[in-house]
Amino acid sequence: MKNNRASWLRIPVAFFLILGVMEYFIDSGNKPAVLTYPMAQVFMLFILLLIIAVEGIVAAIENVMFQTLSEEAKERYLAAKNKKWEWKWAKKTYKQLLGSKPLEAEGEIILDHNYDGIRELDNKLPPWWVYMFYATIIFGVVYMFRFHVFGGYDQDLEYEWEVAAAQAEIEEYKKTAKDLIDANTVELLTDAGDLKAGETIFTGNCAVCHKVDGGGSIGPNLTDDYWVLGGGIKNVFNTISEGGRAGKGMVSWKTNLKPSEMAQVASYVLSMHGSNPADAKAPEGERWMDPTAPIQDVQVQQIDSTTIEVIMDDGNTDAPLPPDTDSE
Repeated sequence: MKNNRASWLRIPVAFFLILGVMEYFIDSGNKPAVLTYPMAQVFMLFILLLIIAVEGIVAAIENVMFQTLSEEAKERYLAAKNKKWEWKWAKKTYKQLLGSKPLEAEGEIILDHNYDGIRELDNKLPPWWVYMFYATIIFGVVYMFRFHVFGGYDQDLEYEWEVAAAQAEIEEYKKTAKDLIDANTVELLTDAGDLKAGETIFTGNCAVCHKVDGGGSIGPNLTDDYWVLGGGIKNVFNTISEGGRAGKGMVSWKTNLKPSEMAQVASYVLSMHGSNPADAKAPEGERWMDPTAPIQDVQVQQIDSTTIEVIMDDGNTDAPLPPDTDSE
């Protein structure tokens, strides 16, 4: 009979297939389940023995049935078992696409040309080549009507589409990549979780110079309207990242904090504005007015002959202004 190499090939294939299914359905973390759970090892050993037993039983039954056959039937059976498997449809299709004549039929297409004993055959173009040529013609006709007759999109428009799609992907990526920000792209964070994280960073790193309440000690007061290097989220973020004034300002924190963490602490600092802590340090720097803030309505009130008071729409009183002394 034919040797049983095929059966011994089926054994490892079936074993590893069952092993893969088991690993897929059992959640064992980063380690394989067969190494994590002893029961999985026992199960796979049982499966291996079961597969070997099944293959042995099938081979034994096949051998017993083979012995009951006549000599002529045995020969036919062995011939069928030893016959190589062929993909007849693929071979037939390949020959048709190739379109070549068999060697015994080359005499029908041989030409009279003779070059030092080398003869030329009048072979036709391979069908696969002809079919591809027809396909290019069809493609060219469709392309012409699609883009030149009916005015389809051109390369410039396709480029704009791809750029817009790439830009959308970048914006989507930035939503999850919080550390991909700088002083130009940072935005004020208002989420309670971000402000809490900013408070933790501020307390652990900034409070030593600015006090826990932001009132200022070695560093300036962070709760008033005055800023040494400018207010607003972008300026505060840049100051935290790059440091303060050379020689006497605060150090740069970009090597200690991630961009997302600097955005959190900058947002927390701005959230302390107007808190008026006790024993706050005197204002330093220049008063910061957000250029993007809406223009407020003001009311002008004459206090006396020498002073005019400007009242903002939020109720705050701006600095007194001198009266107009132009006699004309």
